[in-house]
Amino acid sequence: MAILAPMPIATLVRRMLRELDAKESIFDLPTRKFVRGDPSHDYSVRFHSHVAATPFGPAAGPNTQLAQNIVLAWLAGGRILELKTVQLNDRLTIPRPCIDMQTVGYNVEWSQELTLEESLEEYVKAAMLIRILEASGQLALAPGFERTVFDMSVGYDLAGIRSERVQAFIAGMMDATAVVERLRRALPKELGPLRDLDFVTRLSDTLTLSTFHGCPPHEIEQIVEFLMRERHLACVVKLNPTLLGATALQALLTDALGYADLRVPGDAFAKDTQWEQAAAFMDRLDGTARALDLDVGVKLTNTLIVENHRHVFPKTEPAMYLSGAPLHVLAMHLVRRVRRTFGDRFPISFSAGIERANFPDAVALGLVPVTACTDLLQPGGYGRPLGYFDELKKRMDVVGAASVNEFIVRAYGADGPTELAAAKIRNTDLYVERATGDPRYAAATRRKVPRKIGRQLKLFDCLTCDKCIPVCPNDANFTFAMPSTPEVPLSEARQIGNFADLCNDCGNCDTFCPEDGGPYRLKPRFFVSSERWLADAPRDAILVERDAITGRFDGVEVRVTDETDAADGPYVPILRQLRDALLAPTEINYVNQSLVQ
Repeated sequence: MAILAPMPIATLVRRMLRELDAKESIFDLPTRKFVRGDPSHDYSVRFHSHVAATPFGPAAGPNTQLAQNIVLAWLAGGRILELKTVQLNDRLTIPRPCIDMQTVGYNVEWSQELTLEESLEEYVKAAMLIRILEASGQLALAPGFERTVFDMSVGYDLAGIRSERVQAFIAGMMDATAVVERLRRALPKELGPLRDLDFVTRLSDTLTLSTFHGCPPHEIEQIVEFLMRERHLACVVKLNPTLLGATALQALLTDALGYADLRVPGDAFAKDTQWEQAAAFMDRLDGTARALDLDVGVKLTNTLIVENHRHVFPKTEPAMYLSGAPLHVLAMHLVRRVRRTFGDRFPISFSAGIERANFPDAVALGLVPVTACTDLLQPGGYGRPLGYFDELKKRMDVVGAASVNEFIVRAYGADGPTELAAAKIRNTDLYVERATGDPRYAAATRRKVPRKIGRQLKLFDCLTCDKCIPVCPNDANFTFAMPSTPEVPLSEARQIGNFADLCNDCGNCDTFCPEDGGPYRLKPRFFVSSERWLADAPRDAILVERDAITGRFDGVEVRVTDETDAADGPYVPILRQLRDALLAPTEINYVNQSLVQ
């Protein structure tokens, strides 16, 4: 099974800056897809006691687990970065594949795949890389567009959160001085003055609590009380869509949206917090927060647990977790319920089926942050949010709004309320009715699966459509130039490779590849660590070292050095050609950057 191996900060920063200079991209995201802000449009919002340059961010998930993921989300305009949820049990065995984006969105991974200590280091690395990019002066950001908030996400029970290791993680996020200074020493010397930047050491003082399905309501309340009183953290409580109740939820899924094949396990509603319980503990937590001069809010929503009725995940998994279009409608109904019950008393963070068309509407409802995950796993990946901001700008211009607050007041007509809180409530009522009847979210329009051409993927010479590159949240897939030779005749000038250390076999590239088999399984899988290459046996894989390249094909190992004779076997020419291609001066990828001294 694939195990993620984070890249050293020196490798990441070299790759990042060299690629920007040579290819006008960072981690395979072209500069034309960067969101840089607009001096004529103020997208800034308040999140607890902070001001963030935009309300957008990635949801806690595969897009906020590794440092390069977080940098990519930031380049895409994310300024409230909800980090991948961590928990005490950080040695999970997660089924593979674990992501299914064929139609809407399903997954069976719900927590970090790194240790707590690795997660802390990844988040510190990400903050340092972002600071280096800001200071480099190469991004041409609009004034103030660098303002960013890192939001912790922690779960899943009080005992785990109070444990020594989780508390050490939280303490490290609140004061990362030791990690920053250790990583500063690892920065390459050629960075010059950028090594001495004033890196942020207080990464976060906000936390989104993710409680697993079935966590008792009294325990949720105790966790937030503990975090506010003992850690003085502003908190957001992530709630489950089951708060709608079995009758209302199933009616929306089946009758309004047409997802007759989706079934929520019968005991989910009995185990999960009920609406009356959530309303009561949020009311009490609000009093505690005010007494401590803190904020408390809600996040709507967690994914929805449904029966595993498909053929993507192993049959050993009885349940999977729904995201995307249908969840958008369910979550919006909960937004309306919170607003009708509490008015604008609680800030609401939102994550459910956000995409280009509905991002401005979520902003118009005053939701902060508006986070995405499912859409970032579609073709285009981290390049998709540029469209979110294009659409928001158009909508703001139509109503003559220069700021988010002006947009909230004017978005749904000039004859509405001019007071901000009242506008949020009015907009919510209007939008929920509109979204519920919108065919965009109905099953009938979400049944089309990505096109396959009925051809098996091979080691070389696929369509080279590059779809597998942006849909990988970890930037594990890449292209490299490899010329054809008589020994290794090729049809395509560019080939697809997989950097195995960053691949967790999630399967998302297989979903969107037009050919069968999966790039993460059948394309050349490269390692730069002999220990990890050996541990990955018996799968086919290639170890690239400074002085040699070793392949494992069908259990047979072949090692090629400069002295190896080409007659030593059929794989020798392939390996030699791969090594020459990967280490060419014009190539900038994780393989060659990992081998730089």
